[in-house]
Amino acid sequence: MPRDRQILTAAQMRAAEQALIDAGTSVDALMQVAGRGAAEWIWRMVGRHKVTVLCGPGNNGGDGYVIAEAIRERGGHAVVVAAAEPATDACRKARALFGGDVVETDSEAKGEVLVDCLFGTGLTRPLSQEHLALLTRLAETHPRCVAVDMPSGVQSDSGMLLGEGLPAYDLTIALGAWKFAHFLMPSSARMGRLQHVPIGVDAVRGAALAVARPQLRAPAPDAHKYRRGLLAVVGGAMPGAAVLAGIAAQRAGAGYVKLFAESKRNVPADLVVDQGALSEVLADDRNTAVLVGPGLGRDATARERLAVALADGVPVVVDADALVLLAPRHLAGREASVIATPHEGELVALERAFDLDGAGTRPERALALAEASGMVVVAKGPDTVIAAPDGRLACAVRASSWLSTAGTGDVLAGVIASRLATGIEPFDAACEGVWLHGEAARLCPPAFTAGQLAEAVPLALAACL
Repeated sequence: MPRDRQILTAAQMRAAEQALIDAGTSVDALMQVAGRGAAEWIWRMVGRHKVTVLCGPGNNGGDGYVIAEAIRERGGHAVVVAAAEPATDACRKARALFGGDVVETDSEAKGEVLVDCLFGTGLTRPLSQEHLALLTRLAETHPRCVAVDMPSGVQSDSGMLLGEGLPAYDLTIALGAWKFAHFLMPSSARMGRLQHVPIGVDAVRGAALAVARPQLRAPAPDAHKYRRGLLAVVGGAMPGAAVLAGIAAQRAGAGYVKLFAESKRNVPADLVVDQGALSEVLADDRNTAVLVGPGLGRDATARERLAVALADGVPVVVDADALVLLAPRHLAGREASVIATPHEGELVALERAFDLDGAGTRPERALALAEASGMVVVAKGPDTVIAAPDGRLACAVRASSWLSTAGTGDVLAGVIASRLATGIEPFDAACEGVWLHGEAARLCPPAFTAGQLAEAVPLALAACL
């Protein structure tokens, strides 16, 4: 497992740090590595401009003293505001090694950047009124804010905000490993840019992973369209959505995309349309994947098309209307894989269909649905989570908020289905599709349309070659 991509719970992080200590590394040494690594990112942001470091009583506060000393040693100006006296040996030692100024909480500390080292991973209760007032006052008097490991007042495992009025940050620096709050809403919306500082923790078995840029290759020299994968896209009552998904799929790697639709109106010339019986289209043994759902509708015809699509013996991506119609009976006895791509409302509908109570964090809900249904679940939204029936879990970095426009979900379904059609494993196809979708959005201008997003997919693909 790539150690720089693993996402750990607070308990897993404590255990990973303890394993390092048991192997002979001291808490003080870990604090120096973490604090100085964080100081490097802060120095890149601010240089010799004045930095205010808000330190709490625990080891997160100790990281802050190390950061301040590292900046001071470089010739920068770092002042520490001590929210409380150090309460751990490591924090006390880090404070003793700091050669700069430590000021009281009522001082008028001002600077270019506020570094929040008040509380980190493991916080389970809201900040006290005094600590919240101090944090917000300092945030208001500094143009930029940096959170070290975790913004104070955030629950690490769920991403929930433990109270109101918490500040937003320009940069959050994860120490040792990513935490779920770095990827989950509402906390991720307040974290700004994300950076990671390794401290040497080993790979943790069963840990979730952050979705990363895929490593892709151009087609083989002797490739042809069928060898690259044939994707069948099932249209329905609203044909535009299936066309959009098909266009996106053409640009994401599959060699041949065939749309089943009743009309060729408004379909690009290079997107093949088959107007024959769906059962015949899906009987083509050259198909390597099927996409069903975008624009499908929810009437009797839609139900029939969903059933026929799932009867095909190749992997299927189920999206949009098909997710609302999907029931356990559709998957009974099915051997080929299924990827479901629900947004929050569709996720709730699937939880009802599979007798799940919808309790827990977003990753826990996605995993529960994947286990109950046997599907790979892409719980899409501003905090997209991918879960596999075998327990694998991945979280995507928060993508552009301009994705909140009609049709972008159809593009995502097309991209994932295209990657699936190339023959890769379903969980990997889902992760690759989510990354390509987010990167295409990053490359688009503001207020882009779903069509523009689909057109940008090859640019995102090029970044992976």
